[in-house]
Amino acid sequence: MSWESPFFTHGEMACKCGNCSAVEMMDPGFMEKLTSLRGDWGQPLVITSGYRCSLHPVERSKDKPGAHGRGRAADMAVSGENAYKLLCVALGHGFTGIGIAQKGNHSSRFIHLDDLDETEAYRPTIWSY
Repeated sequence: MSWESPFFTHGEMACKCGNCSAVEMMDPGFMEKLTSLRGDWGQPLVITSGYRCSLHPVERSKDKPGAHGRGRAADMAVSGENAYKLLCVALGHGFTGIGIAQKGNHSSRFIHLDDLDETEAYRPTIWSY
């Protein structure tokens, strides 16, 4: 699958498992949503996790690929008031899975966004880690 974005590079969306640098599996439709969000957000989004291959430790523990393993998710480093503001903007961009990790050190806080529908993932629309 091919995608281009003025805001995100293939390198920052690549798998970070240490065994590969796979990125080709990012879904173009998801990347459109993420690019649109970034345009409306108006400031950089630091991607901490994009695509995850089957060798990635988190994906290896699953029975079937999750949203990251399907190229349809990204985690962004964001905390405090900016996390709330980003969440408000993201709600208008078609994301159906929103995970919020806002405990602990600010450097480890993030928001997960994906666009899986109810037939692909049985889980809450919004959850906390």
